[in-house]
Amino acid sequence: MPNVVIRNADVHDADMILNFITELAIYEKAEHEVVATVEDIKNNLFSPETTTKALICCRDDEPIGFAVYFLNYSTWLGKNGLFLEDLYVSPAYRAMGAGKAILKHLAKIAVSNNCGRFEWNVLDWNEPAILFYNSIGAKPQSEWIGYRLDGESLIKFADN
Repeated sequence: MPNVVIRNADVHDADMILNFITELAIYEKAEHEVVATVEDIKNNLFSPETTTKALICCRDDEPIGFAVYFLNYSTWLGKNGLFLEDLYVSPAYRAMGAGKAILKHLAKIAVSNNCGRFEWNVLDWNEPAILFYNSIGAKPQSEWIGYRLDGESLIKFADN
């Protein structure tokens, strides 16, 4: 994709990041689940102690997408991994190479950090994303089932 620049996000991008998060949630039919605020983004994504980072993808200086990622750790590999929490490209710019450019940028970050893995999740109904990920050589993982504690269940479990 010509004229695409991927840069590290900074605190001044918090409003835009929240807008991208909301667009992503609408696409994933889960807008009602977004409770993050601009202040949450500023305080948690850009605090000095954060381990999470964000990227902004621009075309001709216009922001068209974002990614949020963090390093995790594989005990079996004895190495860090890079986990992609969110990747989103605005609909008008899809199928032009922006998503692939973001993934390549993240892959380079993973390699430069000696990561043993680069992982992410995709909703099982998101066929365009699944086809795209397959096309770049990514392999779905089926032997693990994701579990989550959140909200009241998390609080209740922690208190007992």
